[in-house]
Amino acid sequence: MSPDVPIDTEALEGLKGRFVVAVGTDLVDIDRIRDVIARRPTFVDRVFTPNEKAYCVARNDPAERFAARFGAKEAVLKALGVGLGGADFADIEVVRLDSGKPELQLRGRAAALADELGIGSWLITISHSTHVAHVFVAGLAPGEVH
Repeated sequence: MSPDVPIDTEALEGLKGRFVVAVGTDLVDIDRIRDVIARRPTFVDRVFTPNEKAYCVARNDPAERFAARFGAKEAVLKALGVGLGGADFADIEVVRLDSGKPELQLRGRAAALADELGIGSWLITISHSTHVAHVFVAGLAPGEVH
């Protein structure tokens, strides 16, 4: 890490003593998502929340952002142990903080499954090139472990 990049010590303190309950990852071909969007116009409305759609379409290549968010939804479903169809895609939302950091918000069945597993919060990392998007998520237990 560059010495010029400040470390968010408050965020790190919030992770101390927490343990990982579940992990999930996904790799998405961006051209595949681009093709699905072109062939099935209802795909975007069915899979993404209004906030996700607004964020993605405001970018130069919306397919890159849609692919990353689709990968996040699949990674969460994998972490929850249910796979595709285990919860509505729109119940898993990637939100972007003012800092640019992505976060996950779960609702409905996805939130209920996370509660059953003892997941109190999530960590998420998203990377993409012009060809693929990769997402890794970790569900964390709530509070501190003593």
